[in-house]
Amino acid sequence: MTINVGISACVLGDKVRFDGGHKQNRFVIDELAQYMHFKPVCPEVGIGMPVPRPAIRLLQLPSGEERLVDTKNHEIDHTDKMIAFAEKKISQFDDLCGYVVCAKSPTCGMERVKLHIANNNTVPGGAVGIYTKTLMAKMPWLPIEEDGRLNDPVLRENFVFRVFALNDFYKSVRDNLSIDAFVKFHSRYKLVLMAHSPKAYKSMGPLVANIKDWDLDEFYQVYRQQFMDAIKERASRKNKTNVLMHLQGYFKRSLTKEQKQELNALILSYKEGNQPLLVPLTMIKHYMREYPDPYLQIQTFIDPYPEELKLRYGL
Repeated sequence: MTINVGISACVLGDKVRFDGGHKQNRFVIDELAQYMHFKPVCPEVGIGMPVPRPAIRLLQLPSGEERLVDTKNHEIDHTDKMIAFAEKKISQFDDLCGYVVCAKSPTCGMERVKLHIANNNTVPGGAVGIYTKTLMAKMPWLPIEEDGRLNDPVLRENFVFRVFALNDFYKSVRDNLSIDAFVKFHSRYKLVLMAHSPKAYKSMGPLVANIKDWDLDEFYQVYRQQFMDAIKERASRKNKTNVLMHLQGYFKRSLTKEQKQELNALILSYKEGNQPLLVPLTMIKHYMREYPDPYLQIQTFIDPYPEELKLRYGL
């Protein structure tokens, strides 16, 4: 499996930072690189800046406009060139299923990038890097995450899951655009939607049910955005418990009274935070092998990505 993912070149280990260094991320290199093909981009090098180079920053003008300028000489302004580069580069990204950006960078940061004002103070809350801001505007469905936030097990799992899900969507639907492809894809992700966004779970069912009333190309755009927005919401313990209980219901006629009690106890233990998700899921998967069910066997929630990534160990 090869999934195309964009990445800030310094996060991949390229020595392209302003000081000639890098910010290589070991999780990206050691784990994700086994499944993803990374396409590195350094926007600053992309617009012709050398390595090493003078530091740059985001500056908020009195009008509120944000500009990308030289730290020491605000008259040196890279904004227009950076936006032009970003728009051209992003136009080549149709095959991307995700993007890992460099935190705090005035070009690549995703949030809370220092935004300076003329007196050298900073604006509370910061801003988004110029390049990443353009990327997010042009591709609002794309999973984007900062290198530092990948150290958080919940954020890490959610990002990687979204990358695999978008890749699945492209392989299943984009490459075979049909009503049947949409229906089958949506059926496989029903429990995922239940876990991530019960609201989207309820609203997207009727959307798919009325697919015949849509132009397929238009439906593709609408469905992709709604689906990706829904799974961007982190699946809460409460929602995942509801999914586990829903799964449990499929075995009510197959399990003994003692087996039902044991599975229910594991689900409640997970609900109370005493067990990771993997514990009740492992038992459910065991029962799925003993008592196969066609609907459960296609549910992506059960195995959303390779278990070798060990992303559910801390959930």
